[in-house]
Amino acid sequence: MNRKAVFILLAAAAVASAKSYTVNLLQPAMFGNTELKAGEYKVDVNDTTAVIRNGKVHGESAVKVENADKKYDTTTVRYDTSGGKMKIQEIRLGGTNMKLVFAN
Repeated sequence: MNRKAVFILLAAAAVASAKSYTVNLLQPAMFGNTELKAGEYKVDVNDTTAVIRNGKVHGESAVKVENADKKYDTTTVRYDTSGGKMKIQEIRLGGTNMKLVFAN
């Protein structure tokens, strides 16, 4: 019984430490191995992993969180087009000084 309680507490702590943000994609793009359609998505960041989801569609990618000297006015998405498909390279979060940089 104690093991169950410890597991529940650890799971709750992991969820509590995750940070969530909302981002709008104006065009289809790849996120990790997942192809996303244009639309609104929720991005959950937990340590070195980011999960993006919209209903049943979700993708996961390694992420590096960087801090800028000043806050970003709006949320912006930067893309990498070198492979022929749009890939999310970074997301600058409006209202914060945080930038999420994704692994290729």
